[in-house]
Amino acid sequence: MLGDISTVAALWWAVILSGLYHGLNPGMGWPLAVSAALMERKRSALPKALGLLALGHFLAMLAILLPFSLMFFLVEWQVELRVGAGALVIAMGVYLLINSRHPKILARIHPARLALWSFIAANAHGAGLMLVPLFLGICGIDADAGHQAAETLMQANIMTAFVVALTHTGTMTIAGGVIAVVIYKWLGLRFLSKTWFNLDQVWAVSLVLVGAFGIWAALNGH
Repeated sequence: MLGDISTVAALWWAVILSGLYHGLNPGMGWPLAVSAALMERKRSALPKALGLLALGHFLAMLAILLPFSLMFFLVEWQVELRVGAGALVIAMGVYLLINSRHPKILARIHPARLALWSFIAANAHGAGLMLVPLFLGICGIDADAGHQAAETLMQANIMTAFVVALTHTGTMTIAGGVIAVVIYKWLGLRFLSKTWFNLDQVWAVSLVLVGAFGIWAALNGH
């Protein structure tokens, strides 16, 4: 029992830490929030832009997580699904390690469409996919629960999907927002252009690690 609790706690921490990482990663959009605020020359433009980015990211998370929460056969096939989800995340990480080029379309979306940009970017980076093995582990569905419990489990899992997506998006927005405020108020875009960093390789490795952890938790009954 204690092992199960510690595993679920570890999964929640993974959700939070992945959100913080997304917030630090400029590829998830906080430079666009800074740029939008500087172009409009309004302080209110910064939180507005961050909110739109958060909305797009949140919707991207739900687009990936909700289908898993709606599966009736999740009760009986939860181990196989978690292993498959973990393998898919690992494959995504390996692909990003091999192919580091970004789709050019992501750089052509106008800042006024930040929510759409964030939704596309999150899916292109596999951000929602990363949460799938963590989400399935957090649900902790008992394979012996039977079909009679399926509806109850589905309702609980839908709420869990929203909480996971909100937790992840919230931590991402906080981390990215702090950086955006510092850049906007004190450092400016010139500093950003000179110190631009790319965390794609770290992101790809983190996908592999999260996928492997998800598979380990599933196979060990956590």
